[in-house]
Amino acid sequence: MHLAPFYISSHPRPVREAIEKYRRAIDANPVLTVDPAVFGSHGIVGQAKAETPYLTQTVREAAAEYMGGKAEDVALTDSTTMGLGLVYNGLMLKPGQEILTTVHDFYPHHESIRFAAERTGASVRKIALFDSFETISEEEIVARIRNGIRPNTRTLSITWVHSASGVKLPVRAIAGALDDMNRHRDEQDRVLLIVDGVHGFGVEDENVAELGCDVFISGTHKWIFGPRGTGVVWAKKAAWARMRPTIPSFVATDLWEAWKDNHLPAGSTNATWMTCGGFKPYEHQWAMADAFRFLRQIGRQRIAERTYALNDQCKEGLAGMQGIKLYTPRNHRLSAGLICFDVEGMRPDEVSQRMLARKIIMTKTPYGRSYARLAPSILSSPAEIDTVLREIRAIAPA
Repeated sequence: MHLAPFYISSHPRPVREAIEKYRRAIDANPVLTVDPAVFGSHGIVGQAKAETPYLTQTVREAAAEYMGGKAEDVALTDSTTMGLGLVYNGLMLKPGQEILTTVHDFYPHHESIRFAAERTGASVRKIALFDSFETISEEEIVARIRNGIRPNTRTLSITWVHSASGVKLPVRAIAGALDDMNRHRDEQDRVLLIVDGVHGFGVEDENVAELGCDVFISGTHKWIFGPRGTGVVWAKKAAWARMRPTIPSFVATDLWEAWKDNHLPAGSTNATWMTCGGFKPYEHQWAMADAFRFLRQIGRQRIAERTYALNDQCKEGLAGMQGIKLYTPRNHRLSAGLICFDVEGMRPDEVSQRMLARKIIMTKTPYGRSYARLAPSILSSPAEIDTVLREIRAIAPA
């Protein structure tokens, strides 16, 4: 039983078939397949035929249809980590300005922030959003963020669902509080809300463009069940304009034309400029569209309801067991699809190994303070969760 979609997921049939279709096409004729699919009518082979799909744009459109917003605001990446690196390396920060983040974020987020601070001379400050899983509340989280913002703060960097504990942050409420504070700032001094959304994206029935954040970063090879090595960054136009590209784009025709004519490009940075160039495993990138269509066919609401029902079943069972300490809140407003817990007298890695011997795939959390972690998803059934609970009960102290 696979209870770790937060790590990396299997390709569902529509995605596997799309990857294979594109692989065969590329192998049969690499140039005539890749050139029009990546560059559209601006390819080097010649004018693309009208029926030739411009697949890079098709993927961006499919992403926007699933997550909300417009295709022109979506950049394609290879992972959450790449998206974080591109965004933070691109931010035009200055010495004396501050990146505010939390102690709860994961290694790639903190490191991307650190690299940006070292490059720009900006400072970094980390705050705790809660002290206890037992008393955590939306009000406390929002209040701590509000109190943490300083005049020199330029980005608020958070994670939607913490992989360390399963805690889900109230992004809408945080965005609302930040809007109130930004109302009194000039545009260039606004605090950008940057969200690592990977463990909510594909679980929550949310329109990302309406969450209230300025930048949303996620891989698509976890809860989206997309091709491995894929991801997206969505951002508001004003947020893109506060970044510089790191890797040249292949799909930004205005950048190509400016280069050919030997002048600087006009306009501000946008998602097309931030979609990295370089030749890729295109069969994976193009099949992203099939992953988004697959989830849309199932329905965001149905996915969320199923995931929450299975997580409720699992958390209720764990909470009632002797020798088990459940950390993830049971409140839907503060949790999503991740569940973290301890088995008394047992290390988290020992728990995952004991469960592996019972053919149940789960993990520990890779943090300084580690917990056992599992995640019921649309891959799971109520009967499987009953089995998981029975096996955890069997290894727990009596």
